[in-house]
Amino acid sequence: MMRYGPMFGPDITFLGVPRCDLGDPESFAGADIVIVGAPFDGGTSNRPGARFGPAALRQACYLPHDGSRPSLALRVDPLRDLTVLDAGDVECYSGDIETSIAAIEQAVYTIAASGATPLVLGGDHTVALPDARGVARHHGFGRVSMIHFDAHADTGNIEFGHLYGHGQPMRRLIESGALRGDRFLQIGLRGYWPGPETLDWMAGQRMRSYEMTEIVERGLTECLTEAFAIATDECDGVFLSVDIDVCDPGHAPGTGTPEPGGLSARQLLDAVRRICYELPVVGMDVVEVAPPYDHADITAYLGNRVVLEALSGIARRRAVASGGEPWDPRAPLLSGRRTVPPTVPGL
Repeated sequence: MMRYGPMFGPDITFLGVPRCDLGDPESFAGADIVIVGAPFDGGTSNRPGARFGPAALRQACYLPHDGSRPSLALRVDPLRDLTVLDAGDVECYSGDIETSIAAIEQAVYTIAASGATPLVLGGDHTVALPDARGVARHHGFGRVSMIHFDAHADTGNIEFGHLYGHGQPMRRLIESGALRGDRFLQIGLRGYWPGPETLDWMAGQRMRSYEMTEIVERGLTECLTEAFAIATDECDGVFLSVDIDVCDPGHAPGTGTPEPGGLSARQLLDAVRRICYELPVVGMDVVEVAPPYDHADITAYLGNRVVLEALSGIARRRAVASGGEPWDPRAPLLSGRRTVPPTVPGL
């Protein structure tokens, strides 16, 4: 499995982190996180363009691409405190879903089996099927729960005459046995799809889906706390799947199926940070960033920060596990830092 590099755009890594080659196990031995691109949008039902997402997510930042990003909130530098490598993109064929899915799953499994956490840059949400299944192959079918941020349930059965696509990966994951329906938590659903038959199937699987009305009434913090308890019951790890359209289109316009009334960018970033700080995340993907519809790179910047918040949460969680101080979100930014009295002329 050679390192292919980005399929679309320049051959760059995520914010300048070192490269690795999935065909050379020594190149990622000891890695904490391995980033891999899945530039596939052959499963879209509306606007294509997410194949360009991995390239956009890797470079959407106004700071130097120097492999360093100190987090003001979490007081860590995830790109240096963790060993983060970039394996480039899996070679995907938008006209051949089965071949692309198989290649992505093998890449993710290779990363997970090495002991690293795979972080996949999509691509449309079709890729969640091979992403989560590749992780489950290593950790055990039924041993990984899912926290899924999305405007859409993605639990369709046969759409456009096909079993695979970006509206079906969650059903296929549950049907395959890779993930349990009763350990499947969905955050941010809204709008006018799916219909009653699909919702009945979801209820039969004992999925827990938090529609935006419930989130507004109860509060996102309370809903997440409840979801965390379910996700960590009888499971060894959590897979985090973030469809950028969970956010309102005003915060994430560059996506294939925008749905008004979603989370704010702030809510998503806070939620991802909290998940990766509090829970044992064993895999993650960020999907549905579609640059052709992205005004002023708004969506790409948000997706880039979703990745950084996740990495920062993981880094701080590991620091605490190694004896560091727990994170206090109420602590002032400069607390504990030495202050230097100002120099007064003439004194």
